[in-house]
Amino acid sequence: MTKFPTLFAVALAMGLSTIATVTLAETRDTDNQIMVFKTPWCGCCQAWVEAMEKAGYDVETTDMEDLTPIKMQAGVPGELEACHTAMIGGERKYVLEGHVPIEAVEKLMTERPDILGVSTPGMPMGSLGMGDDPAANYAVYAFTGRAGEAPAVFFKAGKQ
Repeated sequence: MTKFPTLFAVALAMGLSTIATVTLAETRDTDNQIMVFKTPWCGCCQAWVEAMEKAGYDVETTDMEDLTPIKMQAGVPGELEACHTAMIGGERKYVLEGHVPIEAVEKLMTERPDILGVSTPGMPMGSLGMGDDPAANYAVYAFTGRAGEAPAVFFKAGKQ
């Protein structure tokens, strides 16, 4: 894929002194592009990537042994961390933490709320990449990154 001007650069701290810059390529439909940071051995993360690709998203992955620097740079609250971190969007970037369902991503990109991102904390059974059970019940939380603002339910998956 040809790289165009950088839309989003994430400094990756690897060890004490190595820094790499990862860019999201700009095309006509940047809202359709997702950059995913995951560990190389996580099958459920790969299943989430493949489901997003099947849904029509252009997904670029970067495998890393330690995702801590990415999660910190992205502003993911500790209680909302999951097994992979992704970014989506053109001018207005959003963080997708963990096994966020396609419907929640679509809602995010349609509504474009004033938040930093959304998270499906942990690895809920039945979530996208974890069995993809439409009847699975779990919540997707929105987080703003603003001091004093607690995460709020953004989307409820399954029948709750």
